[in-house]
Amino acid sequence: MQPTLPAALLSRLSDVLAARLGLHYPAERWSDLERGIASAAPALGMADATSCAHRLLSAPLTHGEIEILASCLTVGETYFFREKPSFDVLEQHILPALLREREGSGRRLRIWSAGCCTGEEAYSIAMLLDRLIPNAEVWNITLLATDINPAFLRKAAEGEYGEWSFRSTPDWIKNRYFHPRRGSRFKLDVHIRKRVTFAYLNLADDAYPSLTNNTNAMDIIFCRNVLMYFSAERARRVVGNLHRALVDGGWLIVSPAETSGALFSRFTTVEFAGAILYRKDASVEAPRFVSHVPAPVTDSMQVSWRLSEENIPAENIPVAEALPEPIRATSPASDSCAPLPPQQNQLSCAARDCANQGRLGEAADLCRKAIAADKLEPAHHYLLSAILQEQGQSDDAAQSLMRALYLDPGFVLAHYALGNLRQSQGRRSEAQRHFDNALASLRAHPPDEILPESDGLAAGRLMEIILSMRSNMPQLTANT
Repeated sequence: MQPTLPAALLSRLSDVLAARLGLHYPAERWSDLERGIASAAPALGMADATSCAHRLLSAPLTHGEIEILASCLTVGETYFFREKPSFDVLEQHILPALLREREGSGRRLRIWSAGCCTGEEAYSIAMLLDRLIPNAEVWNITLLATDINPAFLRKAAEGEYGEWSFRSTPDWIKNRYFHPRRGSRFKLDVHIRKRVTFAYLNLADDAYPSLTNNTNAMDIIFCRNVLMYFSAERARRVVGNLHRALVDGGWLIVSPAETSGALFSRFTTVEFAGAILYRKDASVEAPRFVSHVPAPVTDSMQVSWRLSEENIPAENIPVAEALPEPIRATSPASDSCAPLPPQQNQLSCAARDCANQGRLGEAADLCRKAIAADKLEPAHHYLLSAILQEQGQSDDAAQSLMRALYLDPGFVLAHYALGNLRQSQGRRSEAQRHFDNALASLRAHPPDEILPESDGLAAGRLMEIILSMRSNMPQLTANT
């Protein structure tokens, strides 16, 4: 099909979509772009693709328009345990090494599914963790799943799927974790759904890594079949952000079609049997390519989700072969540190850097020292609350946020964080009240003002995020 819209119009529209959504539409894909715009036209109140294109170019895109475009222009094609070699490597090597390392040092694990679509990838990770960690209740595990398409997020949070989502999945997975519904539909067990937090995030436009949206200090990031839709420049920026979002020694998992020595030059490339992964290494002298061919798994170490159907005792988790060891290094002070007196600023920035590297105990100690130096600075209490929440201490985190708000009732990020925390606890009425307070405080800020302690988030953007969250609060939760 040849596009019918003028080439100049499609070119301008392609540029706008690249800037705001990161979606790349070269001339050879303009017919796809036109079909997407025609699909979005009715939801945007336009009669046809031509009037819709002119409307989108006549003024800056609103958040609502971006959501509609994302729904019409992004592909929702995925299924459970897609690209199985990546999951084999995760199960047989990466997770066993992480679990053994963390068993004696905090029992903490953070994984992010970036561009999660309708949730099959994130839930596949959750099911794998359920089998590898039989005592998950004593672990502090974060499994974050983000996407730009609210419709995908709503479907993901519901956790109900058809047969097509199971096309490469063993029957026992469906039998163990799903309940049949009418019309060949299957509902995922609530204990798996509760392990995943779904959230809106625009990889092309939003600020990350950030304590604000919980995208910092990740051990593993899945970003598969996402980068291929970006322009080269946008993809480089996204990969740079993902690199910063990982702790030293953290892993980035992309699709086989997206592997690139140039794009991932800041990572160490690690080759496994059947998959190539990327590892963040703080060492400047780190090798740029490491070949790693796994040894056969013995019967006594068999943990594959393909074969076993029993819970796996911790002592049977296989020891991964030697991998490049991370070298810890303190990153430069964050630009988001507020202008405070020198000692307080040094402590606050050091605490933030430790938190971004996953060294939560050190970060909390530094925060408490900053608070001791100045008990009336709300930013210290806000930062401590973020660290406590990552440590799984939700009640203490809430107390720190309330102290921050006592010191500064107009502290927008504290209202927003408390709303998120209460929503995660299922206390929706309280969450609604705190989101309302955040919106009221935001009205005192110009839309383009960067909010304190926000890692670069503008007031107008936060207002859009909160309004979107409020409209989807009954659906956008992994707790129902």
